[in-house]
Amino acid sequence: MKANSPKRKIFDAVDMLTEESSAQVQDQVVDGVQMLPLDKIKAFHDHPFHLYEGERLDDMVESIKEHGVLSPVIVQKIKGGYEMLSGHNRANAAKLAGLMEIPAIVKEGLTEQEAYVYVIETNMIQRSFNDLLPSEKAAVMAEQYDKNCCQGKRNDIIRELEILSGNETESTCGHNGHKLKSRNALAREYGFSSRNAARYLRINYLIRPFKDMMDSNEIPLLSAVDVSYMPEKEQQALYNLLTGRKLKLTPKMAAQLRKASGNLDEEKMLEIVDGLKVKKNANGVSLKLPKAICSKYFEGMNAEKMASLVEQALDAWFAGKEVANVQ
Repeated sequence: MKANSPKRKIFDAVDMLTEESSAQVQDQVVDGVQMLPLDKIKAFHDHPFHLYEGERLDDMVESIKEHGVLSPVIVQKIKGGYEMLSGHNRANAAKLAGLMEIPAIVKEGLTEQEAYVYVIETNMIQRSFNDLLPSEKAAVMAEQYDKNCCQGKRNDIIRELEILSGNETESTCGHNGHKLKSRNALAREYGFSSRNAARYLRINYLIRPFKDMMDSNEIPLLSAVDVSYMPEKEQQALYNLLTGRKLKLTPKMAAQLRKASGNLDEEKMLEIVDGLKVKKNANGVSLKLPKAICSKYFEGMNAEKMASLVEQALDAWFAGKEVANVQ
């Protein structure tokens, strides 16, 4: 499917089928369909797509209440149960509709790359790339970029999904009608510059919380790209710092963090993010406050007045500690 092609109003790939197309599918795969308990099926690890919300979800729930789940989900067998490959929205809606079981096709022996093809392609058969959130676009592009999954096997998976969705086509080369792509080919396919395509591919290295922040426009793309170069441990520490202090990550901060990455302890990260710097030298201590605090409390003051106000505030604070017997 082309990047700007239309999608159905309510459902993504193989989410729901008409009764007629469903009957055709059942005839072809009935021997492989079994009813599975919903509580035994886990979401795909690091699932890159957001679940439906609002009216789209409500419509699916009502349809399932009236008709049931007409098209089976696709899962793979894992220890202790199953992992969802295709059908996260159907399973979520089925739970909300009060169902305890769902029809499923069980796969075994898939490689990680093959399983990921199911996850990505099933969402793209009948969805528009332009309607995806940034982290979702990044996941789709990454699956298209130099994957190790055998092209022939990948085509077989896509053909199977197209049959299940009632959307079988002549092409068997993926949702964009082409073979796996280089970065430049991806850029042309999705209307990006090569540099922007590279940025989207980098987004896949973000931890999930930062992907969610980017999708909700809490951090810009360029900041997200800089953060993606930080190790996961540093990314998690940064996320905790930002949310704990309710701070906004600016492009300048992100660039500084990327530059310092690998040598970031909590104090250094705080200096960069909070803008607070304390330096000791022969003449005493130099304190740099964030611009927001300076604007709020010291607007229009000269250095002498600012120093006097800080001294008064500290005297009052330490006096309060003594009264309260705070150590």
